[in-house]
Amino acid sequence: MTKRKILITSALPYANGPTHLGHLLEYIQTDVWSRFQKMRGHEAYYVCADDAHGTPIMLNAQKQGITPEEMVKNVSIERQRDFADFNIVFDNYHSTHSEENKALSELIYTRLNDKGHIKKRTISQLFDPEKNIFLPDRFVTGTCPTCDAEDQNGDSCDACGATYSPTELKNPKSAMSGATPVLKDSEHFFFDLPAFEGMLKEWLHSGSLQAEMANKLEEWFAEGLQQWDISRDAPYFGFEIPGAPGKYFYVWLDAPIGYMASFKNLCDKSGIDFDSFWGKDSDAELYHFIGKDIIYFHSLFWPAMLEGAEFRKPTNVFAHGFVTVNGAKMSKSKGTFIKARTYLEHLDPEYLRYYYAAKLNSGITDLDLNLEDFAQRVNSDLVGKVVNIASRCAGFITKKFAGKLSDSVMDEALLAEFTAVSETIATHYENREYSRAIREIMTLADKANQFIDAEAPWVLIKDEATQERAHQVCSLGLNMFKVILTYLKPVLPGMSANVEQFLATELKWDSVSEPLKGHQINKFKALMQRVDLDKVNAMVEASKESLEAAKPAIDPNSPLAKEPIADEIEFNDFAKVDLRVAKIAKAEHVEGAEKLLKLTLDLGGETRQVFAGIKSAYAPEDIEGKLTVMVANLKPRKMRFGLSEGMVLAAGPGGKEIYILNPDEGSEPGMRVM
Repeated sequence: MTKRKILITSALPYANGPTHLGHLLEYIQTDVWSRFQKMRGHEAYYVCADDAHGTPIMLNAQKQGITPEEMVKNVSIERQRDFADFNIVFDNYHSTHSEENKALSELIYTRLNDKGHIKKRTISQLFDPEKNIFLPDRFVTGTCPTCDAEDQNGDSCDACGATYSPTELKNPKSAMSGATPVLKDSEHFFFDLPAFEGMLKEWLHSGSLQAEMANKLEEWFAEGLQQWDISRDAPYFGFEIPGAPGKYFYVWLDAPIGYMASFKNLCDKSGIDFDSFWGKDSDAELYHFIGKDIIYFHSLFWPAMLEGAEFRKPTNVFAHGFVTVNGAKMSKSKGTFIKARTYLEHLDPEYLRYYYAAKLNSGITDLDLNLEDFAQRVNSDLVGKVVNIASRCAGFITKKFAGKLSDSVMDEALLAEFTAVSETIATHYENREYSRAIREIMTLADKANQFIDAEAPWVLIKDEATQERAHQVCSLGLNMFKVILTYLKPVLPGMSANVEQFLATELKWDSVSEPLKGHQINKFKALMQRVDLDKVNAMVEASKESLEAAKPAIDPNSPLAKEPIADEIEFNDFAKVDLRVAKIAKAEHVEGAEKLLKLTLDLGGETRQVFAGIKSAYAPEDIEGKLTVMVANLKPRKMRFGLSEGMVLAAGPGGKEIYILNPDEGSEPGMRVM
């Protein structure tokens, strides 16, 4: 096998907040891939760094009464501790606020400028007259110019989804001071992205991106590539642009250069040849693992910058989806917005590494962390299958055979089935199809347990005539266990280290087919405890407490306390519901139904039949002729009493306390409720 030179990166975490389980998806996915490449004997390096620049960091530091450098350092210490405790190992972890990054950012900018790829022009921006600072888009709030929703961000509306320039907002306000911003002219520096259109189109479809991402990026070409604003005005926490006092590199210019800077820092410490990885003619491989939300920066701006500055482009940019918890976005109110540290206070980090790996593939779909499934899968796969192999065999070897495995393998054909799939599993890891690798490995675990069940060494050991067979069975069981843990080592480095101590051997991919014969092992110790659902629930509760401590108390007897507000939805989800004013033309009892009334609803020329569970609160004659509100586009539902073609809206806990919604005077049947 040819030895490859591989440089691997994860997106640089922004140094402005704690690590949570959504972040960890990417770093665990990358760490597994990095560990696998190293196990295969390749020269592989995994580097990362804190993304340390920008207005939010500057302002947050001011709030804390410390310098941005101090804040970045404090966050970095906590973040690196989180990563280490999840067994995520970098060959180098650095910061974009470093001398290496400053030098490389200036070098790349100078090369681009010398070639005419940097343009200058004056633009008008919103300026806070009290704070004396140009306002980034997210630091302007106001009324949406499209739907008139108030208190919206300066670049997009959460209510209707519209995007716009902050100068288009109605009644804009500075999020920093509350002052009304003014327009002020400033000279800005732009990277001429359109000059690289031909190269980018070719690169996008060269196999360097997933097909979905390449197709998505085509939208940018359809709309026409625009020059990219790479400068920001003082005050700004970042690097000053050479020859331009008071002008700073925009954070997204120097952030990806941070990959190079972190590796340069490693090279200087370790004697690695930097140019052999980043030079224009490099034969090394360069891989970026990123979230799908930052694909534009990594697959348009970044390769164009590298091309223009005469550095090599990435071999691949691997995008992934987001993490949902229990089928929904991570929720602060439900306690499913879980910080890394909160998780670690309750659960083993290898549980999460395994669960993520068991669900990860090479696509960009979101991954759902279903907490009940999480517990069941870890308990079933790792404890019930994998660890079970060793726990059922090790005791007999230690007690009856002085901790020494048999000198021969009783069923070489069976063990060969385990080693024969090594390249198949390796291919799955290589292609980031971790879930397929895990399925293959669990199939082997099932096979090993079936063999042990059939041989029943706990029975064989009781008869002196069959004790040697028990020795053979348990020795083969532990050899199968060794193969399985070798395959799982990139995912479960902590357990693998304990297994290496137990088996007194290193788990190496290239020696997976070499069985342990006549080998002395150590006493078996428990490798993993079952996931305790009480601890999972405690973790969720702890997340609720820490994230809701600042919220005002809700009256425990109020309707809101008894039935909390559901998770947030997007405006587009709400817009799918067609609410209409309807007149109750007729209301009737339903024979055989204790709770239902049959309603004939007039929508102003069209009638619908709806069965409503309001009989306990209303007599038919009380509501005939009244206006109400119905969900008009609800899919008809076939019931025992007939077809229900919608739903009327009502409030209340039930029983006699049900209150049909009545539109105000002036409403007419068929009107849409906005």
